[in-house]
Amino acid sequence: MTLTKRPLPRVVLIDPEALQHPFAVYAKAREAAPLVRLLAPGLTPIWGVTRHRDAKAMLADARLVLTQRSFIRPDTPGEYMVSMQMMLTDGPTHKRLRRLTSPGFLPRRSAKFREHIQSIVDDLLDALVESETDGVVDLFKNFARPLPTDVICAFIGIPESDRLHWREYGAAAAEAGDGFANAMPGIVKSTHDAIAYRRNNPGEDLISDLVRIHHDDEDRLSDPEMVTLILVLVLSSGTTTNFMANSVLALLAHPDQLALLRNDNMLMAMAIEELMRWCGPDLLTAPRYTLEDVEIAGVRIPEGEPVMAVIASANRDPRVFDDPERLDITRPIAQSSEQLGFAHGAHYCIGAAVARVMADVALTTLFRRFPDLALASTSPEIEAAHRVADPGTWRLDSLPQFTSLLERRH
Repeated sequence: MTLTKRPLPRVVLIDPEALQHPFAVYAKAREAAPLVRLLAPGLTPIWGVTRHRDAKAMLADARLVLTQRSFIRPDTPGEYMVSMQMMLTDGPTHKRLRRLTSPGFLPRRSAKFREHIQSIVDDLLDALVESETDGVVDLFKNFARPLPTDVICAFIGIPESDRLHWREYGAAAAEAGDGFANAMPGIVKSTHDAIAYRRNNPGEDLISDLVRIHHDDEDRLSDPEMVTLILVLVLSSGTTTNFMANSVLALLAHPDQLALLRNDNMLMAMAIEELMRWCGPDLLTAPRYTLEDVEIAGVRIPEGEPVMAVIASANRDPRVFDDPERLDITRPIAQSSEQLGFAHGAHYCIGAAVARVMADVALTTLFRRFPDLALASTSPEIEAAHRVADPGTWRLDSLPQFTSLLERRH
């Protein structure tokens, strides 16, 4: 039962207004109540937590867990889904995998990888102008999409000769559906091949480190568990792709903020946190299920009910962020770092440090080398034509830029 008599707002996830203007829709719901009922045809109503304090607490609450029901399972033979389920659901196996793999993702390791990321960014930008069509280049297809896959593959230790295949795998995962299902056998085989390759050809990469560190330990990662880690990292690169595309569009649509960034590279760390807060790709988290009756914001939620954190609302909560609807890359880091774009608690993004370094290098280099970079049409036109109608993700499928304004400047 609820501990308040006020009716909760209802948001239909496939309603055109919610799809086109989610931040406004969820802001209205948030100011009406700390919880919302999320509705979609064929789905059980889901509790949505709209305010930052409650969302952050909910994400760290051990009484709300991810289960196999939290994710849409592609039509793929079960043998290929075992690894994914181990990493994405809660329980002892998830805790063990995080404990064994987290040392490989410490910020200092990601910082050491910066030079390699710079090389990947430079190569992609070298090829950018050559990919133009009628004077326009798609920055999404030719930069934002391949960059995260290339960086993560290099970080993990996927042989360079296989990375074009992994770009295809990443694209298939982003689209889901039959493409992902059909690609899954090849993905798993390629992952096993990469592990075998690094056993015989160790390098300065994550797979090599995991093989060395745990070689003589009684508790070490098995091959299926390393497959788990690689799958989750590489196939989640679409999140970083969407963040990169959203960030470029946001900065070009706010020239005052871009000018500040170009004049002071030291603002980049603050800018990344602010961009993740203001236009991060995740609108909603995956649903967590209550293990018992749980009270959230004065509402008792029964055992077994699905609950989501509404990131699009929590990251613009005026109770935490001053003037939250405004993009402000000079926002104090103590405030902007409260953003929940990388989640919170047991499922905090394991690759967050790598993603931050990647975004830093990519945005810094892009705007330095191409000082006259411009959108091929206005921001509202691009939003209308290329924003994907996805209730859970704020993403584009294209980001056209004028190449006539691109200049090769290092």
